[in-house]
Amino acid sequence: MAVLHAWRAARVTPLGELHTPPRMTAVLLRLTVQVVLVASLWTGLYAHTGTTAGLTRDQAVTYAVLAVLASRLRELDQYAGRDSVIQHMHYGTIVYWYLRPLPPQRYYALRALGEQLYGFAWALGGYAVALAAGVVEPPRSAAVAGVFALSLLLGQWVLYYIMLVTDQWCFWALRNNAAVMILVFAQNLLSGVYAPLWFFPDWFVTLSTFMPFQATLSVPLSLYIGRIPLSDAAGQLAIQAAWVVILALLTRFLWHRAARRVISQGG
Repeated sequence: MAVLHAWRAARVTPLGELHTPPRMTAVLLRLTVQVVLVASLWTGLYAHTGTTAGLTRDQAVTYAVLAVLASRLRELDQYAGRDSVIQHMHYGTIVYWYLRPLPPQRYYALRALGEQLYGFAWALGGYAVALAAGVVEPPRSAAVAGVFALSLLLGQWVLYYIMLVTDQWCFWALRNNAAVMILVFAQNLLSGVYAPLWFFPDWFVTLSTFMPFQATLSVPLSLYIGRIPLSDAAGQLAIQAAWVVILALLTRFLWHRAARRVISQGG
């Protein structure tokens, strides 16, 4: 029975996508356009230079394309299924999270796991096509591939907790629209989605090291393209793991406090 409850929770948001073919077509079109544009952009930027900020053209293009693909891991539309925290807070249905057989924190985690597995299928398919087309470089060795996979897992774990903290903010503010907008911008900027962090000033890079965003994407992709050598991988993985522990403790505390503030709002 517990396995059945877990399966039902994990498939909530992916089912909304799979039952709406036009939405899937739009995702495919948008992902294709993004990959083509970023690949063209970075190829053009390196048209008259060999190496910039320690990156070759192939490394820069690989980084940019992988960043686009990685962004698909958690870009599902929870609003369509009316299963976002902010919607539950508005309609007063958040109380049902505390009446289900699954605790709210476990339901949230299982739902996020389902979303990430669905997003991973999209990212993996895009990676296979980009790799076959020669748009991205393959890992330099099996060891690099293994370290990258572990780092990517830790990075997504960190990202899960960051998004969880943002949703938990609804228990105090009821709405988190502004927080989500700030989070998306900060995540894309400080994790290196817009551009690798090495292109930014030293003070900006130093500032980003004190935040968890860099651990979500910049570290895994830097390991993949060789910007961070394998000799330094252990230290970077330890930092990612530390952020996982810190954020896990924080969100556990917030779940405990949030349970005391459950109220019914709106309809």
